[in-house]
Amino acid sequence: MPVKIRLQRHGKKGKPFYWVVAADSRSKRDGKFLEKLGTYNPNTNPATIDLNLDTTVQWLHNGAQPTDTAKAILSYKGALLKHHLDGGVRKGALTQEQADAKLAAWMEEKATKVDAKKEGLSNADAEARAKALAAEKKVNDDRVAAAKKAEADAIAAEAPAESEEAATEEPTATEENNEETQA
Repeated sequence: MPVKIRLQRHGKKGKPFYWVVAADSRSKRDGKFLEKLGTYNPNTNPATIDLNLDTTVQWLHNGAQPTDTAKAILSYKGALLKHHLDGGVRKGALTQEQADAKLAAWMEEKATKVDAKKEGLSNADAEARAKALAAEKKVNDDRVAAAKKAEADAIAAEAPAESEEAATEEPTATEENNEETQA
């Protein structure tokens, strides 16, 4: 029975979530599988991959062939490197301790790269939020300044109009007084 390590889609429309499974190559994509090896969530940044390394390597030792996407995931998590190092141990090219040390060093380097990427993404997100907040504050300050200016212009426009009205009303009042005194 030819066994493939492949992705089995779950989740909902537009939000995929995958199981990494070992399955008979003749079974349907989302059908029967032999063993669940892990999960892959591409919706997060960076993508979240949870993989049982030992069982995955055991399936690789037994001859399971990963699909292209699954191969990229296994390479990212170090399963293919562990499989390769175990082959070297079986041939006598290196000891198990040396293989474990190489794998641990590679895992540590990979973890620092992933952490650096996460930190870079969070810093970029924080910078974008700070820029958006500064732009919003500037717009609000401009809006407040424009409202104050419009209010000042309205008051200034009302003041001369009131003095003109008062000036036009006073002579009228004096004219009425003059007319009353003449009568």
